[in-house]
Amino acid sequence: MDKHALGEFLRNKRERLSPADVGLPQGRRRRTPGLRREEVAQLAYISVDHYTRLEQARGRHPSRRVLDGISRALRLSAQERARLFQLAGEREEREAAGPVREVQPSIRTLIDRLTDSPAIVVDPTCRVLAWNPLAAAVFEDFSELEGEERNVIRRYFLNPDRDRPRYGVTDPERFVITAVSYLRMAVTRYPDNAELLSLVDELLAGSEDFAVRWNSHEFRIDRHLRQTVRHPEIGPIELEFDILTVPEQEQQVIIFTADPGSPAHRALQLLKVIGVQRTNPLAPVSNPS
Repeated sequence: MDKHALGEFLRNKRERLSPADVGLPQGRRRRTPGLRREEVAQLAYISVDHYTRLEQARGRHPSRRVLDGISRALRLSAQERARLFQLAGEREEREAAGPVREVQPSIRTLIDRLTDSPAIVVDPTCRVLAWNPLAAAVFEDFSELEGEERNVIRRYFLNPDRDRPRYGVTDPERFVITAVSYLRMAVTRYPDNAELLSLVDELLAGSEDFAVRWNSHEFRIDRHLRQTVRHPEIGPIELEFDILTVPEQEQQVIIFTADPGSPAHRALQLLKVIGVQRTNPLAPVSNPS
């Protein structure tokens, strides 16, 4: 691994990219040429510290998945990608054609143990890959949906539940902006993925609301929000949710919580008793239709 050459290579490529090149807004007070380090790290799904250390020739040996992420974030050509792997002292392998949809057993076990908190796992396109029983009770039984119908963005814009649109979320705006931003990042990371491009085309053709948001290039990711969900049997439930990243899989774990002893917490406890009937709530979508 040639740390100094690698750092120079990364810095050079980062400074040559504009925010528009990767689907990000220009923003104000941009003092440095090209992308910011935090923007590259966000697009590559790695920590800012890890990327910064690589640029400054202080980083540890990056994994192939980290290099894949950086390659996509910097929009490297095939030759540039090969050079990146060479400088990192890593043998190049063919990168994934699209988002990883296998959920690690440890993550599935984690959300299953969160018996007091609804939790779901989504891929970069916002397709729900795994969920715990309480999430099914609060939102819907995802096992009854086909693979593509489990996509939160697709369901929101194209096929909302008539009896309970938007999962009963009373103020979905910030959540929707975050979801569309993740989809925008996915298109940047997988620019040749046919399924992903087809999803965007379908959304653009089928939803004027989505088309306006997509063409505005608005980009914002909120990792902590408070939302009120109106459940058809329990009524309003005020929940906080946090988004945690699984970097190696490029997946997000979304955990919904309520303050102990609050009305929302008591509502979740009641839903644990009511529950929903399903067969295999934690089955990952490894072969989506």
